[in-house]
Amino acid sequence: MEVVVTKSAGFCFGVKRAVEQVYEQVHQGKKVYTYGSIAHNETVVKELEEQGVAVLESREELEGLTEGTVIIRAHGIPEEIYGLLEAKGLEYIDATCPFVKRIHKIVQEQSAQGRRIIIIGNSGHPEVEGTKGWTKNPAVVIETPEQAQNFEAKKDEKLCIVSQTTFNYKKFQDLVEIFRKKGYDIIVANTICNATEERQREAIELAARADVMIVIGGTHSSNTRKLYELCRSECENTYYIQTLEDLQLELPNSVELVGITAGASTPNKIIEEVQNYVRINF
Repeated sequence: MEVVVTKSAGFCFGVKRAVEQVYEQVHQGKKVYTYGSIAHNETVVKELEEQGVAVLESREELEGLTEGTVIIRAHGIPEEIYGLLEAKGLEYIDATCPFVKRIHKIVQEQSAQGRRIIIIGNSGHPEVEGTKGWTKNPAVVIETPEQAQNFEAKKDEKLCIVSQTTFNYKKFQDLVEIFRKKGYDIIVANTICNATEERQREAIELAARADVMIVIGGTHSSNTRKLYELCRSECENTYYIQTLEDLQLELPNSVELVGITAGASTPNKIIEEVQNYVRINF
């Protein structure tokens, strides 16, 4: 039996960079806080908590902070939170992913020019919430074809469409096409991260060949959930796990290829544990 792991499985550039910056501050002996979970992976968050890192879950908790170093997570934050950090005189380190920063710049500029911002993504996701905080006027979040079909712009209203960096690329294209058919004056910026596209493409290609697929990632990870959906569409025997402890695997002798992929917030050591377990025990 062959076990294959996709090349792009595990930490993406933005998450790796953010986590490393947290550890760098911890090693300097500072009291460190992250504004929201640094990554959508419970294992990563727990390990950081064991190092004394606390998570600020809301603006109210940040307002109550009087000291310490605040790390802004890779998902980014609304513009007003920067103002709050400055007003309180808190030390902070901006670990926002550069690809997310690009979206903030686009929506800030386009909304200033009078375009209404359409964000294709998951409502409530921290990246989307952060992006909404950079527009001059309220943005609209679109996630489904039904929402796109039901959307109506005002007469002569101009639109700018961006995407959550981890959104499904094909779904993004399909939703944009719905807007195009409505005949709106739109600017479309494909802001899906290249690493996301590559991760999804590799997962689909491997799942199409595999007898069994294992998708590893946090339970709250949007990009891992999308990987699972894509793999499940190609391989019926697809498992979604967070750690090796979640893996309940029974493989018949007929299985020739087990594929493994992982979300952007999954540490390499978890991927290696699962990979080694499957190779040794089956």
